[in-house]
Amino acid sequence: MRLADLSEHSGVSLATIKYYLREGLLPPGRLVNATQAEYDESHLRRLRLVRAMVQVGRIPVATVREVLVQVDDDSLSRSIRLGAALWAMPHHADPDPDDPTVTAARAELDRLLAELGWRDAAELGEISPIYRELVALLASLHRLGYPQTAEDLAPYAEQMARTADLDLDRIERLDSVVEQVELAVAGAVLFEPVLLGLRRLAQEQQTIERFGL
Repeated sequence: MRLADLSEHSGVSLATIKYYLREGLLPPGRLVNATQAEYDESHLRRLRLVRAMVQVGRIPVATVREVLVQVDDDSLSRSIRLGAALWAMPHHADPDPDDPTVTAARAELDRLLAELGWRDAAELGEISPIYRELVALLASLHRLGYPQTAEDLAPYAEQMARTADLDLDRIERLDSVVEQVELAVAGAVLFEPVLLGLRRLAQEQQTIERFGL
């Protein structure tokens, strides 16, 4: 398809597509002559992903570019590409290691990971911003008077493990690793709010069933 077709199929203006091309968010099309290029379904899929990240996720263009570098790096394993793309997404600032509530939160999280048999906490602390963000969130709860123990968190972590299995089942239905990583990123931007909404609906339903209207 030509650039105008790509715009029509995606609903993204020509000016925006040209901007994404200039910024390296969308790979160039296949040149058919000196002034025209052809685009395919992979461009349409990538364009939708970029649009979701920029317009829905409100992610800065520089961060989007960083995420897409990880998505496209075929020198990495599939697991590393999935993880690295999500790690490149925006996260809260790292917790202050000298804050006693951070120390307490990290101790409980590390105990939880050990009891679940998940990855080594020391390794995660070095490489995973998701781990560090969770420490910061748990420390905030602690400071507000709502400390969470490993026992408090374990049932939720077990539910999340089942959710992660469902996520990976969906991802594995796609043929290419690039498509799989793109879906993981799109899910982080678009589907996590759906899960939060379902959780709140479930809370409403369970509240009514337990306590009545």
